[in-house]
Amino acid sequence: MILPLLIVFAGFGLAALLIATGPSLEPQPAESLAPLVRVVQVSPRAERLLARTHGTVVPRTESELIPEVDGRVIEVSPKLVSGGFFDAGETLLRIEPVDYEVALETARAGLARASSDLSNARKTLARQLNLQNRGATSEAQRDDAANRVRIAEAAKREATARLARATRDLERTRITAPYDGRVRSERVDVGQFVRRGTAVGTVYAVDYAEVRLPIQDEELAFLDLPLTETDPAAAGERRAEVVLRARFAGAEHEWLGEVVRTEGEIDPSTRMVQVVARVAAPYVTAGERPPLAVGLFVDAQISGALVPDLVRLPRSALRDASRVFVVDADSRLWFRDVSVLRRERDEVLIAAGLRAGEWVCVSSVPGASDGMRVRFERPETLARAASGDPEATGP
Repeated sequence: MILPLLIVFAGFGLAALLIATGPSLEPQPAESLAPLVRVVQVSPRAERLLARTHGTVVPRTESELIPEVDGRVIEVSPKLVSGGFFDAGETLLRIEPVDYEVALETARAGLARASSDLSNARKTLARQLNLQNRGATSEAQRDDAANRVRIAEAAKREATARLARATRDLERTRITAPYDGRVRSERVDVGQFVRRGTAVGTVYAVDYAEVRLPIQDEELAFLDLPLTETDPAAAGERRAEVVLRARFAGAEHEWLGEVVRTEGEIDPSTRMVQVVARVAAPYVTAGERPPLAVGLFVDAQISGALVPDLVRLPRSALRDASRVFVVDADSRLWFRDVSVLRRERDEVLIAAGLRAGEWVCVSSVPGASDGMRVRFERPETLARAASGDPEATGP
């Protein structure tokens, strides 16, 4: 019975000895780690602002083909079909001219008769004046001869006008193309009787195509656009360039144009301003690029003002309306007010408030305050670490 008790007491004694001679632990405060953030370096550069919009191609000039005389159609040009191209001055339609040729000959005969009557009246007046000088005629006879001259002169003017109208009517039996163009639609055929003032087709010019592009009114501050009737090209200034893009026949295509004017009013429902872009020779193809056909829906990119020292940052860098976090050389965070020129979908453009080489925080930092310490890795540090450089460390 004594041996087990001795063993128990010996164990307690050994434990007490180990506790008494063991190392002592000193409490250490927990190390506070600064938040890790992502940064980008400020790199100002001159940049031309762009505005993106869209619109539909329309002809610059469009006209209705309207006969100015009545008659039966005796000839229709093979080019007067939907989609047909024609040249300026080309005959598109002929109306039977027989009635108008008769009217022209009648007008010529009337003018000859009126000219003869006028000649006789003037001779009669000359004889009456000669007789009056010799006292062989009365004043009434002289006045009557003078009146017949005035009547003959009026008749000749009327006959001249009738001849001019008959000549014009005969010319109008031929409808000619007013410009180089294309047929949008036609509603006439040989043998059909057409009446004056009734449209028989629609055509448009192919020298230029235009696109009406809606722009937000605040976007006009970034674009060099003509806001009045003054043409910048006429004043020797540069017109805003436009790049039009569209998908056609399974491929993407581009056309270059320029803004030529803005329309006269702002749409009250959308607050949009309509600017008009023009493309020269839209039906002249280059390589595999198709023509810029009327009715094609296009995306447009308008070149705006050239802004010097512009800083482009991710939109996540912006705090509140016009603040960013700047990280100094001691890895401390500081608020900085900046001048925001423009907000885009994923980026923000800063016009003033940042210097080249500074670091801007683009991460969310809850509870951030001036002077707060942070951790971040500069891009060159990350590059060295990726290459296996053992000296790659943090800031």
